[in-house]
Amino acid sequence: MNKRALLIAFHFPPQAGSSGIQRTLSFSRLLGRHGWEPMVLSAHPRAYGVKNSSQLAAIPPELVVKRPFALDTKVHLGWKGRYVEAMAMPDRYVSWWFGAMPTGLSMIRRYKPQVLWSTFPVATAHLIALGLHRLTGLPWIADFRDPMLQPSHPTSKRLRAIYSWIERQTITRCRFAVFTTHSALRSYRERFPEVDPAKFLVIENGYDEEEFGRLLEAAAANPVPRSPRTTLLHSGVLYDAGRNPESFLAALAALKAAGKIDAATLRVVLRAPGNIPATQAKVDRHGVGDIVEVLPPVPYRDALGEMLAADGLLLFQGTPFNNQIPAKVYEYFRTRKPILGLVDPAGETAQVLRGAGFTLTAQVDNPGEIGAALERFIPGLRDGSAYIAPDEVIAQAARAHKAAELARLFDEAVR
Repeated sequence: MNKRALLIAFHFPPQAGSSGIQRTLSFSRLLGRHGWEPMVLSAHPRAYGVKNSSQLAAIPPELVVKRPFALDTKVHLGWKGRYVEAMAMPDRYVSWWFGAMPTGLSMIRRYKPQVLWSTFPVATAHLIALGLHRLTGLPWIADFRDPMLQPSHPTSKRLRAIYSWIERQTITRCRFAVFTTHSALRSYRERFPEVDPAKFLVIENGYDEEEFGRLLEAAAANPVPRSPRTTLLHSGVLYDAGRNPESFLAALAALKAAGKIDAATLRVVLRAPGNIPATQAKVDRHGVGDIVEVLPPVPYRDALGEMLAADGLLLFQGTPFNNQIPAKVYEYFRTRKPILGLVDPAGETAQVLRGAGFTLTAQVDNPGEIGAALERFIPGLRDGSAYIAPDEVIAQAARAHKAAELARLFDEAVR
């Protein structure tokens, strides 16, 4: 291959805690199948608050990865968790820019990539790509896993102004702006009416078939006896707004009080919810601690294995996240497990679930709706009648398919 792409990404192994690492990691592993040799410009691991060294094994041994100087302003330049806001503009990792610019230029001189790709968040990634683009003239693909400016983020006026400048520079100067959801694409087309609409495109997140293949082979070789308890699993971070489990826990408490569920037949796992003590306090407050387990994070492959072992999967995605789709949705599809979406029906996640054929959902903040949905969902898990994603939906969600889409964009950008 003589076509090379420089991928600029803060979230990359051994960083842990962000699903964003899987997007960059999968592109770095799969672009080679489509004629593009990737290389990665990431950050020094000292900047990562949470690390998982086991993910390093997933990086192809031939992949060129550079990790220049970077600090976390809060950790390395702050005092007792407090820091000067000006030292964290546009984010706490702005020091990465000072190491990444000379390293990126050195990589460009040595390896001669034909295209740049950067992914947000973190905003500094786009700032680095902007600088390298202006210095070299290389075409640039800007990836937005989330919209940069949102109604409630950033909250600081000064930070919003800086975000706005980076965002406008990015949209103006990049060759293509790529989003993970159609609602985010529409919002950018509305906010930048002067920009050619063809510049805005969608490449959704997906799942890694190789990871699932290995896990399924291992499961077939070492089958586990079926448990008499039906297991529901939510894997990922929960929040007080948008992904608050309070109403779900209230629904469980009501069903338990009515004698419709009990700890002998039902187990609910909330894996890696973020603030474990706060989540456990909610569970205890609703009196469902015998049914609900709040568990810490596990390595990515173990998390996928737990999804495959569950009877049913839960998804929390309320109104504040209507323009976003959790990356795990596509992994949920691949597990071929039933999914209960606790969502806002108007949101993008609800649309994706409906498009895949999942019609049983409930409002994330409505205990009555959730309880009624659970009464329909759990019997379907037990008798095998609950709906699962069809083959065509699963095939479209594969990251190999997404890498092919990105490779076509690279080809178009360098023409």
